[in-house]
Amino acid sequence: MVRSAAPAPPPSGHLGSLLGARKGAVETAAVAPAVQPSPTGGARAAAVVPLLFVLAGAFGLAGCDASNGSTGKDARVLDRPVLSETVHYEDLTETRTFAATIKPRIESDLGFRVNGKVAKRLVQNGDRVAKGQPLLVLDTNDLELQLQQAEAEVRAARTNLVQAEADESRATELQKKGWTAAATLEKSRATAEEARGRLTRAQRSLDLAKNSLDYATLEADADGVITATPVEPGQVVASGQAAVRLARLAEVEALVALPETFVERARQATGTLTLWSLPDRTYEVRLRELSPAADAATRTYAARYAIPKADEATRLGMSATLTLREGTGTQAARLPLTALLNQGHGPIVWVVGRDGKLEPRPVEIARYEGKNVLIASGVKEGETVVTLGVQKLDPGLIVRPVVALAF
Repeated sequence: MVRSAAPAPPPSGHLGSLLGARKGAVETAAVAPAVQPSPTGGARAAAVVPLLFVLAGAFGLAGCDASNGSTGKDARVLDRPVLSETVHYEDLTETRTFAATIKPRIESDLGFRVNGKVAKRLVQNGDRVAKGQPLLVLDTNDLELQLQQAEAEVRAARTNLVQAEADESRATELQKKGWTAAATLEKSRATAEEARGRLTRAQRSLDLAKNSLDYATLEADADGVITATPVEPGQVVASGQAAVRLARLAEVEALVALPETFVERARQATGTLTLWSLPDRTYEVRLRELSPAADAATRTYAARYAIPKADEATRLGMSATLTLREGTGTQAARLPLTALLNQGHGPIVWVVGRDGKLEPRPVEIARYEGKNVLIASGVKEGETVVTLGVQKLDPGLIVRPVVALAF
């Protein structure tokens, strides 16, 4: 004896009702011929008609269910999130960048004021020095001999003056008593005056000799750093010849070469400086000097920009980027390039209305800057513009703007 399996529990929900409808249709189709059996064709056709209506109703319910699911899916698609950005107009500026080098404002070549042979060099290239610090020393043998000679001249002139003044005094006494002629007195006075002048000349020569001996030691005239030492010990140098180069650290500036098309505009432009070694630090600069003539080789104009708030990080010789900004008097809105769409009819952007509907808006482009585009007109201040996936949108689509993507 074969036992029949227990019937499975009916499915729940809409799927259960759909399967029940289909099962009822099949059972009706199976029972209908047994209820109204007829050997004739008309009776058989009459039995088939109820079956067709039942099947049509079952598949109609299934079609309605599929239609309802599609509508819900479309509703979810219409409320899709889009990355957006608010339009903000700002003053349109033209920006140019140039390579610059940090230079001292004052860099001078120091040299001896007397001729001589270099005996010692007390500094090296790159040393920091203080004002009055000795840098180089000359051989002082000849200078000391000149000093001794000047001292001897002073002693001789002083002795001669004593003798001349004594002769003048005697001649004056004799003239008063009438024992000598007036011409003799005048000659004595002239001799004494000459002796005084000779002593003065000898004293000045002594001062010059002392100065020359002092000049044998070259000292720094300001605080700074040594940037060049073209003279070596044992070398004979002439008076005024460059012996060491000293860069003052009190003020530093940026040296840049400007093209001739930007010379006049550089006077009105505002600038900032960024060191290559410290890209996160920015310094304000101002134009201090602009060369009136172009360089013969590069055909550029040398410009020096002062750095008022320079610190220890701005070392001499560092490379930097000088950014000059020039106002144009107009305004533009800065948007990402991904917000722009051009399908052959001009550039447009998608503007999100207050009700969330998309509106294509033709725009006028001022210029492109890297990954951004500057919009001159076409959108209003405060409007919301889609910035990503613009090629997948359609007019009238309802979206939900977001300012950032979250994953």
